[in-house]
Formats: sequence, structure tokens, C-alpha cells
Amino acid sequence: MLRLTAVLVGGLVCLATSAQVLKDQPLPLPGGANQQGDAAAAVQFLYPETVNIPARRAAQIDLHFRVADGLHINSHAPTDKYLIPARLAVVEVQGLNITAVDFPPGTEYAPQFAVKEKLSVYTGEFVLHAHLKAQPGEHLLEGALRYQACDANSCMPPHSIPISVTVVAQ
Repeated sequence: MLRLTAVLVGGLVCLATSAQVLKDQPLPLPGGANQQGDAAAAVQFLYPETVNIPARRAAQIDLHFRVADGLHINSHAPTDKYLIPARLAVVEVQGLNITAVDFPPGTEYAPQFAVKEKLSVYTGEFVLHAHLKAQPGEHLLEGALRYQACDANSCMPPHSIPISVTVVAQ
């Protein structure tokens, strides 16, 4: 029993040391996108830059994102509580009220290290639907998408990318 404990403790020390070394190394992205450790290259906010909506009426705008090839991010509703969900945070501004944000359902994904486990993820392009009302005029919708990008074998640290959309309410 003492030998088993020593082996387990030794293995944990080795695992902790490996985790520390790996933590400081960026996950290689396809095409060398993060050779300088650019975790933001994993997901891009594509568009829109500007939208026109009716003033003082409920409207929906679509926010388009793309996950880099070979990667996935957890959906807004991951299958386990220890997984980091995709979240959108927006800055409150006077005259612009975000009432809700709808996320698409995730796609089932079985990682290579646990093929029987099904994860809920986003890959490729996905769209969030932001519901809002605005007073007449031009407003800046700013926020950030927080996510954790992974490949088939490992994950990068959580990261946030900014979004910015000019909302013109007439």
C-alpha cells in the first residue's frame, strides 16, 4: 500500500509538472495562427459592423462568428459543469437595451480521448441572435464573446474577443 501511494504521489507530481509546462505553451492552431500565443485567432467576430433597426421597436440582429478549422469551443450549454461555456457579455449604454441573446444549439462531438463522451460544441461558423430596442440615433453595441477553444487533444486557456456593432435606430 505504501508503494502504491508513493507511485500515485510521484505520478501526480509528474502530471502537475507537465501541466505547468504545457500551460505556458500555446496550443498550435492550424496554419500557425498563434505562433505568438494568439488565442484570439481561434474565434473571429465576422460581422455586422453596422445595422439599421426601427427606433423604439423590438429588433433582432445576427452576430456572426467563426471557429478556426480543426478547433471547437464549448456551446453555451456544455454537457458537464466543469466545461467552460460560450458567453456573450455586452456593455450597457443609454438608449440601447439588449433584452436577450439566443445561442444556437451545440453540435455533438466525441473527443478522441473519450469517444463515449459527447460534448456540445460550436465549430465553423455560428450565429448569435441579439434582441434589442433602441432610442432614435446611433449607438455602439460593444461586448465580448468568452470561450475556450480546443482541438481533438487539448484546450487553450479561456479567452474573450471583442465585438462592436454600430446600431442606427430610425
